[in-house]
Amino acid sequence: MVTPIKNPITSSELGTLWMTYQRKKMMRVLIGHLAYKSENEEAKKILFDFTEETEKYINEIEKIFTAEKAAFPIAFDDNDVFNDAPPLFEDMFNIIFLRLLMKMDMGANSLNLSMAYRKDIREFYKRSSIYSQDIYDLSTDFLLERGILARPPYVTMPKKAEFVEEKKYMSGINLFGEKRALNTIEVGFMVQSLEFNIFGMQLMTGFAQVAKESEIKKYFIKGKELSKKIVTQVNGVLLQSDIQPPSTWAGNATNSTMPPFSDKIMMFLTNLISIYALGYNALGVSFSLRSDLPAKLLFVEKDTFSYANEGGKLMIKHKWLEEPPQMDDRNELTKSKE
Repeated sequence: MVTPIKNPITSSELGTLWMTYQRKKMMRVLIGHLAYKSENEEAKKILFDFTEETEKYINEIEKIFTAEKAAFPIAFDDNDVFNDAPPLFEDMFNIIFLRLLMKMDMGANSLNLSMAYRKDIREFYKRSSIYSQDIYDLSTDFLLERGILARPPYVTMPKKAEFVEEKKYMSGINLFGEKRALNTIEVGFMVQSLEFNIFGMQLMTGFAQVAKESEIKKYFIKGKELSKKIVTQVNGVLLQSDIQPPSTWAGNATNSTMPPFSDKIMMFLTNLISIYALGYNALGVSFSLRSDLPAKLLFVEKDTFSYANEGGKLMIKHKWLEEPPQMDDRNELTKSKE
């Protein structure tokens, strides 16, 4: 029987595997620390099981890179966490943290799968996506059962399908000159933005308390203020439609100032969250049918982009930003032979 020869991985596959490797090593290290510090036995098991399974995916990527004779990222290891530090967040924050990471991971897996061509890599992303969905379900159920996770607002069920008849619907103005009520699609995106930025505000508060470098501390404080600004803005839009914004009490930072994480890994996570927020905000803008909302969301997008850009510059300055594999520079190759 002839063994089929695998094609070499493409540039897009190399790029997505590179980023996936960094992301999964970050998650394994961070969640491993949270598991070590968790006091809730059920939460501890969820977190430990996740780190063990994530290690398998990391090893799988390393095998692919080794077979291709490609270097893989340095990324993160146990030197980026300090287990002797006291907990930085309340115990329930650990599962909130995991759930939000899985939201990002589900999106990344779907995007990476759409850029994969080789069968084994497509299978890798499909398995990774299914696992992220399973952990998302597990963590969501855990939080709902304890009354920690705030649900989006309920709405009266429609009795029939209707079509938009007034052009003013798109401008957000109803027949009486006031803003029309938000539709359920718009509310859905805004509630998710609210949930994500409340999490970001809590995360940045904790990171700012323990960052070693003063400019990194200032950067996290700026991130907290940005999240606070977005939460205030989204709350205002919801209240304008007489919608009570959902909120959660869990997941606050403790009063610890001893760093459990390196500045490097905290900056990487913050940058990853900023990039995710940019993509999610863009999606929200594209689905909104009220023209005043995209205008507001674009201001959020601008501020988030500036924040992410500043974070990238800080990571370069401290030599924390690993360079992805580059395409061959044909101009340089030509010059080398002159």
